[in-house]
Amino acid sequence: MEFKLLGAFEARHQGRPVLGATRRQERCLLAVLLLCPGRAVTTDRLIDLLWDGAAPASARGTVHTYVGRLRAALRPYGPRIDTRHDGYALDPAGAVTDAEEFTRLVREAAAATDPAERLRLHDQALGLWRGPLLADAAGDRLRDRLGGELDELRLTALEQRAGTQLAMGLHERAAADLAAPARDRPEREGLVARRMTALYRSRRQAEALELYRDTRDALVERFGIEPGGELRELHERVLRGDPGLDRPPVPVHAVRVRGEWLPWNTSGHPALEFCNTYAGWGRPRRPGSEWLRGYGTLAVWAGHQDLTEDHLVTRLTGLARQRPEEAAAALAEARAFRRDLYACLTDPGDLRAFTTVAAVAEEAAGQAEFVRGEEGLGVWRLSPAAGLRLPLLAVARSAAELLADPRRFTVRACPGPDCGWLFLDRSGQRRWCSLGTCGGHRPE
Repeated sequence: MEFKLLGAFEARHQGRPVLGATRRQERCLLAVLLLCPGRAVTTDRLIDLLWDGAAPASARGTVHTYVGRLRAALRPYGPRIDTRHDGYALDPAGAVTDAEEFTRLVREAAAATDPAERLRLHDQALGLWRGPLLADAAGDRLRDRLGGELDELRLTALEQRAGTQLAMGLHERAAADLAAPARDRPEREGLVARRMTALYRSRRQAEALELYRDTRDALVERFGIEPGGELRELHERVLRGDPGLDRPPVPVHAVRVRGEWLPWNTSGHPALEFCNTYAGWGRPRRPGSEWLRGYGTLAVWAGHQDLTEDHLVTRLTGLARQRPEEAAAALAEARAFRRDLYACLTDPGDLRAFTTVAAVAEEAAGQAEFVRGEEGLGVWRLSPAAGLRLPLLAVARSAAELLADPRRFTVRACPGPDCGWLFLDRSGQRRWCSLGTCGGHRPE
């Protein structure tokens, strides 16, 4: 049996909702026992929680009645409420709660050594939260009393996930994920600091400074305190545009374009260059292998490859600052497309990857316009109406052209375990591949 407590209370058995006829206080009582599986909760404690110190004289009898109803409702599904001295304990008997699952996933994330796996576990854990604890069964005061440890663990997981995102170059995603938590919990200066850093690295310095001002005002007004030393120091670094705050050291195979570090052009085709915005295809992902750190990098890269016009790059980067969540979604979609494109190019027999790439290419074809280029020749360009997905669709068009060209059979991957970059060649290895440093340094 499955119970959901991280949001509105839900109970399901084999996928079907059950316990729909229970009263609000009955659901609340059951939730208290579920949060303490196998442990006795005294009747006095239950009364105190359910009535918050203002219990009627009949409270003890009411609790006994609630327990009887819950026992009858749970009997067909397995979980059992046992009487323990002057209280009750839930014998889960195969029941699971999202609160237990959340705690388990956060612990696994903390123990994970691979950043991508750690991020996946944190995403899965935080995705279990559908709203405040027992949103429809508990008031704010009871929620604070019952869920203090869970809420603290949630905030810790948010901080840890943001730290991983920053290490992996996912600055825009970190900024979007922390927007509400950093605003709502100014006393959690770790959350604020990570969002300030993410905003700064996403070229949103003014927003980072505004976040600091809002946080300081909230701390003074609500708690009568000033921000801590670390947050004040971060504010000073953002204020003066400290380059050391921006990113780690410059990578080996890099070129600076519009303030963004991009990988060298090596492959002879834009679709392959897109795959080469990730180094280290032959091993688990790690910080330093990812070049598409934010949406701005994707847009600048598309312009650098002449997949879109320079004025559209300016428009796209400006639009991304206005719509950070939409930009983060477009970047995530581009990264997913890159994985499928890489699989398609390295394994001509991978029908699933080809079908996925083809679907995006067909969408791109529907949004293409035939226009006169600067040299007087007609060229196909993506319409600005494609919005923030324009770089992705432009890459898909280029990929379709390569997949229809016999040259795709000359695509080779660098055999270096830290590289895996693609190029049009029959030799199997470029001279630069022997350096073995493609994924060994984190992009600035």
